[in-house]
Amino acid sequence: MNAARIFDTVNFLSKLSFCRVVNLLKLLSSYYYSNISGKPKHWGKPFSISIEPTTTCNLHCPECPSGLRAFSRPTGDLDKIFFKKIIDEIYRELLYLIFYFQGEPYVNPDFLDMVKYASSKKLYTITSTNGHFLTDENAKKTVESGLDRLIISLDGTTQEVYESYRRGGKLDKVLAGTGNIIKWKKELNSKKPIVFFQFLVVKPNEHQIDEVRALAKEMGVDGVLFKTAQIYDYKNGNPLIPSIEKYSRYRKNTDGSYSIKNKLANKCWKMWHSNVVTWDGRVVPCCFDKDAKLVMGELKENSFYEIWDNDNYSAFRNAIHKGREKIEMCKNCTEGTKVWLF
Repeated sequence: MNAARIFDTVNFLSKLSFCRVVNLLKLLSSYYYSNISGKPKHWGKPFSISIEPTTTCNLHCPECPSGLRAFSRPTGDLDKIFFKKIIDEIYRELLYLIFYFQGEPYVNPDFLDMVKYASSKKLYTITSTNGHFLTDENAKKTVESGLDRLIISLDGTTQEVYESYRRGGKLDKVLAGTGNIIKWKKELNSKKPIVFFQFLVVKPNEHQIDEVRALAKEMGVDGVLFKTAQIYDYKNGNPLIPSIEKYSRYRKNTDGSYSIKNKLANKCWKMWHSNVVTWDGRVVPCCFDKDAKLVMGELKENSFYEIWDNDNYSAFRNAIHKGREKIEMCKNCTEGTKVWLF
């Protein structure tokens, strides 16, 4: 583990409080009790949530509802006052705040103000960006906001390969923005945010895995995260599915069709410790519900904790235990059963 990752871990742990530790223990104990007994019980409040700053994006990525402009739900930007109201209710138990769902966070003009507010509550904050809005001014504000982790999507080391997925994107702009962040971290003598390149491994870019590692090292980026791609139309094959099996969510069957590798066990850690809030206050179970079809409740009508413990949520957690394979959102899931805290 390099120095940056050690700092990141220590920084994360520094945000723990007695209230947050007790809450985490409640969540873990109820999750394991539910799995062992087969009777879903839920104790505790959210440990981690994702909040959507906007649904708008400047790019047109082929497997992204935002990029395809394919939402059936309303689109827009998260209101700063509404955001503060949510945080004020839940920050005591909450620890990990993810500032993305769909859309490019930096499109929202109040995004960094919201990060700064969350940081003032000692929340560990993380966002993911396509890197096109990291101007010198925004890079400085990002470092000053207290953001803990910044993920920059870099799905190719040449313009031709990069734009094969990040359609409409400019690689040189992303690299310049990355340079701006690194510069302002040095100028302001800040170790935050920890900066990662995220490389979504698909067939057109899989030959550049070693190159992106070298590029990250050259630029002073703290590391590279390799992410498997969620493909919606995968059963008959798809030109985006990588040939390197390690980086594919899908396996090729003897008849030439494809199936998802993950076995859908009837349990899901995410349903116990986290959820997603859309820009307009809809609470949905997880990030696989991109079009917000499984709404557990609306924050403009009820408080967060009323929704967290309501009948809709209880019924959904019960449905997970009875037959996760029957839930459409879960069928393309490669996560959920593993207990990730950080």
